[in-house]
Amino acid sequence: MENKCANHSQHKDEMLRAKENLPDEKKVTLLADFFKVFGDSTRLKIISMLRHNSLSVCCIADCLGMEQSAISHQLKVLRNNHIVKVEKQGKQSFYSLDDLHVELIYQMGLEHILEDE
Repeated sequence: MENKCANHSQHKDEMLRAKENLPDEKKVTLLADFFKVFGDSTRLKIISMLRHNSLSVCCIADCLGMEQSAISHQLKVLRNNHIVKVEKQGKQSFYSLDDLHVELIYQMGLEHILEDE
């Protein structure tokens, strides 16, 4: 591939450093898939609710005015991507965020979009 950058040779060290810091293709793909999970407004609402409490499917569904089956589907996606975890208490399941990273990702995204307000 021909390089069309006029200053290519002047920035060789920066380019090498940038290239060395690229994660391998598998990690980039996994990261892209992880961020895709945050691309759904219902899942973001669920994440927001679970930042403060552990909740059951029926509580989440009631709060969002949605069917339990739709919420269960979204929770499965979140669970499969290690964004939420489930704890059984008798016959009831309660969902919470998997770890602090999830809350931080959500909070940082929210802060970023609110910067210009």
